[in-house]
Amino acid sequence: AEEGNIEYKLKLVNPTQYRFEHLATQMKWRLQEGRGEAVYQIGVEDNGLLVGLSEEDMRTSLRTLHRMAEKVGADITVLREREVDYDSDVPRKIAEVLVRKVPDDQQFLDLRVAVLGNVDSGKSTLLGVLTQGELDNGRGRARLNLFRHLHEIQSGRTSSISFEILGYDSKGEVVNYSESRTAEEICESASKMITFIDLAGHHKYLKTTIFGLTSYCPDFAMLVVSANTGIAGTTREHLGLSMALKVPIFIVVSKVDLCTKNTVERTVRQLERVLKQPGCNKVPMLVVSEDDAVMAAQQFAQSPSITPIFTLSSVTGESLDLLKVFFNILPPLSNSKEQEELMQQLTEFQVDEIYTVPDVGTVVGGTLYSGICREGEQLVVGPMDDGQFQELTVCSIQRNRSACRVLRAGQAATLALGDFDRSLLRKGMVMVSPEMNPTICWQFDAEIVLLFHAKTFHKGFQVTVHVGNVRQTATVEALQGTDELRTGEKAVVCFKFIKHPEYLKVGAKLLFREGVTKGIGHVTKLQPVVSVNIQPPQND
Repeated sequence: AEEGNIEYKLKLVNPTQYRFEHLATQMKWRLQEGRGEAVYQIGVEDNGLLVGLSEEDMRTSLRTLHRMAEKVGADITVLREREVDYDSDVPRKIAEVLVRKVPDDQQFLDLRVAVLGNVDSGKSTLLGVLTQGELDNGRGRARLNLFRHLHEIQSGRTSSISFEILGYDSKGEVVNYSESRTAEEICESASKMITFIDLAGHHKYLKTTIFGLTSYCPDFAMLVVSANTGIAGTTREHLGLSMALKVPIFIVVSKVDLCTKNTVERTVRQLERVLKQPGCNKVPMLVVSEDDAVMAAQQFAQSPSITPIFTLSSVTGESLDLLKVFFNILPPLSNSKEQEELMQQLTEFQVDEIYTVPDVGTVVGGTLYSGICREGEQLVVGPMDDGQFQELTVCSIQRNRSACRVLRAGQAATLALGDFDRSLLRKGMVMVSPEMNPTICWQFDAEIVLLFHAKTFHKGFQVTVHVGNVRQTATVEALQGTDELRTGEKAVVCFKFIKHPEYLKVGAKLLFREGVTKGIGHVTKLQPVVSVNIQPPQND
């Protein structure tokens, strides 16, 4: 295939200078397609026929590949080698090689993984073990580094969203807090970063979990299931949420050290049954060897229906390295072309968090949805309660706690805004280029599916609406073509925000909930505010 970052090569033995230049250019293209990563399969014909090479040819080919990689500023690691049956007396091998560019100017590949699962399934412990590099003692020591609040340490339950990072260098070695002291050191030596978004598992904090899934735009979701309790509590709900938001999901069965082999197998079978149900239509793929992990990572990114399943223990460390191999090879979902197109649009930054930092002033955290943002840039922020936008200046930018000069589309960062008045800001706002002329609305239409509702859903019903980083209560103003909806039915509904207008986009995914009522859909039409200065009547 011309597209994508996988290249098949039969052999690379003593190429002429002209051919070598051509090969290096080709490698550059493959690396660009994979945003800094490519996979070379050596000993394979262009049509995918596994021919294999003799020991001598394979050695020479890998040497040539190494020279090519050096020329374009990359490193190579052999992922796996295997012998093939081809009509010859000499044993012949094929090899799969990962080529990864050494990062220049902090442009490492960044994948965001949302971590889901029921309360007490071991999410925070697993992240603690991966990012700190030491195993858990079975009583929750590994997760202590991840908690942000005193009540989380006391109850052992995550209630806020925390971010953890795991790096890989260009040779595919793990870079975490065991060698590096700070996040800055990890960023400096890593050419690929996995940012884990640790979400809350308890039902009480469901709104926090939904906010994390909608506003931080994760590339993948990791569902953690405890081997001894199986599918319990919010597990199904989290699986449903990630499918509704079309986030590709893989599953980790944790705590296998606590139960017998039979119990683990029962949990895996239970998961496979749920994944194969008509509503899910997933193809479960159990990972038991390094070979499986390499294959799972490649197929997972190509086909959304494949769901890899890992079984591991954070206490004994069993099969933990398979998960690390998987993360090392996992390619990004969007290719370089889509990334370029987003960067050429006007700047739009979504505000997810707001802090006040001593000596720095107001700081906002969030994701750059499109465009490019530089230090010293003038942007406008809004909508305020009256629908207006206010000007501000970006003083400095930080990614993963280290300073950065330029922010590109799709990256998450914190921006310092100097002495801008914090009380004017709230989650759900956007910061955009002044020339964008952003559309704001009080009312919007959305095509929805009612997932679950106890009675009937009708005009006047109030729900909490999540669209990206926007979270606000809205009233159902009208249902088109019907008076009421029941579970499983579709309709176009007009919603109206209660507190203040919001910035929305047509086509944005939408989730709403109220008690046990839940629904998903997408925004189809905005009803823009005609004159910005008019205050709508307050609902008492």
